[in-house]
Amino acid sequence: MWKNQIKITFRNLQKHRAFTFINIAGLAIGVASCLLILLFVGFEWGFDRWNPNAGRVLRPVAEIKFGGNEFKLAVVGSIVGPDIQQAFPEVQAYCRFRQYGSYLVKRDGDGRQNIREDNALTTDSTFFEVFPVSVLEGDARQCLTAPNSIAISRSRAEKYFGTPQMALGQTLVLDNRERRQVTAVFEDLPPQTHFLADFLLAMTGNEEVKNDSPLWASSNNFQTYFLLRPGTDLKTFESKFIAFSKKKINETAQRMLGADISVLEASGQYVRYHLQPLPSIHLYSDLQVELQPNGSIQHVWIFSAIALFVLLIACINFMNLTTARSAHRAKEIGVRKVLGSPKSALIRQFLSESILLAAFAVVLAVAVSALAMPWFADLTNRPLRMPWGSPALWVSLFAGIGIVGLLAGVYPAFVLSAFDPVRTLKGDSGRQSGNARLRSALVVFQFSTSIALIIATALVYNQLNFIQQKKLGFQKDQVLILDDAYGLGDAVPAYKTEVEKLPAVSAVTVSGFLPVPSNRNDQTFSTVREFREDQSVNMQFWRVDDDYLKTIGLEMAQGRFFDPAQFPSDSSAIILNETAARLFGFGQPLGAKVYSLSGQVSGAPKPEDFIELTVVGVVKDFHFSSLRDNISALSMRLGQSTGLLSIRYQAADTRALLTALEEKWKQMAPGQPFRYRFMDDAFARIYATEQRLGKIAGIFALLSVFVSCLGLFGLATYTAERRTKEIGIRKVLGATTPGIIGLLSKDFLKLVLLSLVFASPLSWYFMHKWLENFAYRIPVQWWIFPLAGLIAVGIAFFTVSFQSIRAALANPVRSLRNE
Repeated sequence: MWKNQIKITFRNLQKHRAFTFINIAGLAIGVASCLLILLFVGFEWGFDRWNPNAGRVLRPVAEIKFGGNEFKLAVVGSIVGPDIQQAFPEVQAYCRFRQYGSYLVKRDGDGRQNIREDNALTTDSTFFEVFPVSVLEGDARQCLTAPNSIAISRSRAEKYFGTPQMALGQTLVLDNRERRQVTAVFEDLPPQTHFLADFLLAMTGNEEVKNDSPLWASSNNFQTYFLLRPGTDLKTFESKFIAFSKKKINETAQRMLGADISVLEASGQYVRYHLQPLPSIHLYSDLQVELQPNGSIQHVWIFSAIALFVLLIACINFMNLTTARSAHRAKEIGVRKVLGSPKSALIRQFLSESILLAAFAVVLAVAVSALAMPWFADLTNRPLRMPWGSPALWVSLFAGIGIVGLLAGVYPAFVLSAFDPVRTLKGDSGRQSGNARLRSALVVFQFSTSIALIIATALVYNQLNFIQQKKLGFQKDQVLILDDAYGLGDAVPAYKTEVEKLPAVSAVTVSGFLPVPSNRNDQTFSTVREFREDQSVNMQFWRVDDDYLKTIGLEMAQGRFFDPAQFPSDSSAIILNETAARLFGFGQPLGAKVYSLSGQVSGAPKPEDFIELTVVGVVKDFHFSSLRDNISALSMRLGQSTGLLSIRYQAADTRALLTALEEKWKQMAPGQPFRYRFMDDAFARIYATEQRLGKIAGIFALLSVFVSCLGLFGLATYTAERRTKEIGIRKVLGATTPGIIGLLSKDFLKLVLLSLVFASPLSWYFMHKWLENFAYRIPVQWWIFPLAGLIAVGIAFFTVSFQSIRAALANPVRSLRNE
């Protein structure tokens, strides 16, 4: 019996090839889209969960509002870890990270060129206890206890020494001056880790830790992690931690400000600490000084919703077309019942057809997903792959086949099989109006989703375009950044002089601080020789040279920029941005005095611990962080910071300029890598996540519209076939072709317009929420909504009109000859 039913199923599918193609193609696109997005969502959810200690690892973070600025930091002072372990027996171990940037690395005694390595952390010897990565060579407990020791990943051991075994005991030279002995080789960190580390430098003997303040919140530079003992209640420990941190913060306030923290809080300023569970860092943490750019739980929910809606659109298509087509088989059912076919056989027949169609679609979807995976992995910037060995994948696919097949087949299986054969053979299948209303409602849902995605995509692209076009306060175009300028050593001034001689170069500056991702340093300044909350401002403090202004393209609001040749006193001068001048309350900032600590101070600072700086200029506010944030206070002082060398140029032939720069580099820094980037590209990378969001939303909006139109095309075909005789009669009675096209199209176009009504308020609400993430943003423009509706109506009309024109041009004699 089953063999016969499967044979009949194949015959029916082959007989109605267009219907079969539309059904399978639409469902396959929906399932493939959903599968790809869910693989991405699953990857994001899995961050740091490879760590068996993940449920016992917490990271302390700080929220500070002081001196007119607010900071949410992923870093704390180096003293926090030791203090907490000493105070709480629940803490099994703590581990601190300090990220000093990239290193130039080579084997000791190797005369070849240095290699730039970005993924390096200075860390405690407890690293492998808190993050139990497999150690291939060396002792996990002892490898980072000695000064100048280093542990490296398997990939770097193979890169520099050939094998992990050969790496152990060897020496690496960092930045041409620091020698570190390889004491361990560890397995490469899993890609689902919130930090990258190929080099682990021992923190033992670290000068910054030795000189760091013993006061909480006075210095914040270390990512710190607590490993709690098994069985520790996380909420109870966090309550104890918060109470302990308040006590420590109060000690800092008393010693630094001479007042309790309550006085500070009364003025609206505060210092607060709380704890983050390790698995929540990647999706829920977007703090300053993160080790790597994190993901976003908001984007995960957005992608999950897109996956769900695209799949629903495809499933609705499948069910709509299957149920619509089944009505054509009413007479077939009547004949079968008259010839003695039981109701159970008819149910099995319809369900088998529906499930077989769903199976074909899912198989095709898996093939499409596998082919699209490399492209999708590149789009999402994640190392995604098909989890062929995962039981969850196969269980989900088989469950999907069953669920979709049953949902699509349940109507023809149970409703049509119950028809009265006498009425059916007379041509009265009944219940058409109710079924039509259900199909109309499902079409409205499909196009509402598609229109909402179109609106979201348009707003994302408009916001990104606004970011690109907004006046930033500096000129990012035609600025070349050379990385690792410290590799030039003492030749930095000479290299700068040689570069300035090139005809295409208009200005050169040497500074590690730029208004694109680079060094950052905050420091507190006061208008008196003490830190008082009403006289102090915490702000960015950048070391720059006298060519910085013209190279970066900043503008002065008042006063002048540094000119040490004409003003030797500029060594004790400072330049503020407009925000900093406003926060200090300077009516006339030029000539005003500000004070800052000359170095690290133990205990309450004395007046003689402060240095005096004179404000000689105010630079116009410019965006030196993401447009998600408001412009904060910033100061500049003349000094050396040789991390980066920036070049403003005017060259039609950029390649020739790069060749000249590289030649001079190799002459002055042989063996040092020549690396460059463009400032406008560095700026664009700040918004890489939003750019990916826009691309993904746009692609799946197109797919959802395409799948919806497939369904609309199928329904239009069904409607035209059902009304063939009506159209023939109308034509005989004088109806025109445009009139018939309008007759067949208007009902569908009404549904699309109704979809716009439902989609507009929902998309406005969610996109307004998304735009709130940006301090500088576009308004939600009204014209996007009718434009999205016009696009949807145009696509729908084009889809429906194809069948409408075909039906309108048909010969009425052929449609009426059987009457």
